[in-house]
Amino acid sequence: MELTLLASLSSSTLSFSFLLLLVQALALNRTKNTAPALIVFGDSIVDPGNNNDMNTMIKCNFPPYGQDFTDHKPTGRFSNGRVPSDMMASQMGIKELVPAYLGTNLTPEDLLTGVSFASGANGYDPLTSKLMSVLSLPDQLDLFKEYIGKIKDIIGEERASSIISKSQYMVSTGSDDLANTYFPTPFRRVQYDVPSYVNLMVHYASDFLKDLYALGARKIGIISLPPIGCVPSQRTIQGGIFRDCYLPLNEAAMLFNSRISTELQTLNEALPGAKMILIDIYNPLLHMMQNAPSYGFEVYTNGCCGTGTIEVTMLCNSVTATTCDDVSKYLFWDSYHPTERAYEVLLNLTLPNYMNALS
Repeated sequence: MELTLLASLSSSTLSFSFLLLLVQALALNRTKNTAPALIVFGDSIVDPGNNNDMNTMIKCNFPPYGQDFTDHKPTGRFSNGRVPSDMMASQMGIKELVPAYLGTNLTPEDLLTGVSFASGANGYDPLTSKLMSVLSLPDQLDLFKEYIGKIKDIIGEERASSIISKSQYMVSTGSDDLANTYFPTPFRRVQYDVPSYVNLMVHYASDFLKDLYALGARKIGIISLPPIGCVPSQRTIQGGIFRDCYLPLNEAAMLFNSRISTELQTLNEALPGAKMILIDIYNPLLHMMQNAPSYGFEVYTNGCCGTGTIEVTMLCNSVTATTCDDVSKYLFWDSYHPTERAYEVLLNLTLPNYMNALS
């Protein structure tokens, strides 16, 4: 309703000063709520299109991506439809879609209710982002600082600070550190065994969260690593002739989840007012894979795009890769990312357990 009202008034002959007062009034009303905005950092799981205009191969702003999105439009979301940040914002009653900060004509209302800085192929380890020429977490923090300046210009420093402190933050990254950097390349393995590399990831994650806290964030939901060894591409690359789950990847993910959970407890004790919570998706997603028919899925070892065994980003395209007849039967859209329906099921299994703790 607020969006409709603001859009109609913006197109009228109202003066800019009156429009600014209206935006300020809407922002003030939001600050009375638990979470006036959802602000997102991370990788392709929550990237709604920040990679679109970047000089990287890691992008998906072309068909068949987005085939089930509004107007069948490929926006740069790494799925057939919405991604978890969209669904979380909707369930929180903030808005239906969280826009990309880059390459988007953002309105004041868009900015005041939250954006995503996430960049596909990002990781906690800065080397992961460097290898794929995407935004690192420090890069995303720099954009967040710029964003804070923009909302201060819209509603003033005091109200902007209130929005920043009361907003909900979502961080989803780390899978590519293991799947794209540590296991397939020699760059980190010559220096670190798995436990020490996981410690390095936790170190970078902790530094990022402390920096985010210093900028005003308080309520932060950190998405755990999934059973990454069971996604279709890793079954193909590492799972042998039978394409089994690659257990070393899953074990590394579980080790990271355990150690970041401990680190979050330390941060919460050390940082006044901090509420940093690990949102476990590892176990629910593994259960969905192991019991796919119970959730209405018929295919969980392959994606819907192409052969479903290796196609992702540029390989999942409308020229060389056809899509499955019924995407609702598939747990994965491409060889790495779940379908919109899988995300919906997963969030329904996880979010209710954590939202009260973050409120």
